[in-house]
Amino acid sequence: MYEVEFYRDRRGRCPVIDFLGKLQIRERAKVAKWIEMLETQGPDLPRPYADIIKGKIRELRIGFGTNEYRFLYFFRGKKIIITHGFIKKTDKVPVEDIEMADRIMEDFMRLGQ
Repeated sequence: MYEVEFYRDRRGRCPVIDFLGKLQIRERAKVAKWIEMLETQGPDLPRPYADIIKGKIRELRIGFGTNEYRFLYFFRGKKIIITHGFIKKTDKVPVEDIEMADRIMEDFMRLGQ
């Protein structure tokens, strides 16, 4: 079993919590269910639930109605660090989101968290 942790910056801000706060209750419930699956299965969580984006960056893929929610994450031992969430509006994950997840991962590793 793995432990999910939401990334917090040095000021204590949490992009995942900020994003979840914008979702409806039913959407948040589905996200919570997918996160539980991720905790249970870790890197073995298959498509369509999860996928590798680039290097160590992965995505949790959640469809709800016409919306496609994505949460980018990486592994640090038995911890799964979710960097942020967003609504996917194009075929590919936006480069800015991948770069953001990369920066967060580098920051996280540099601080030895």
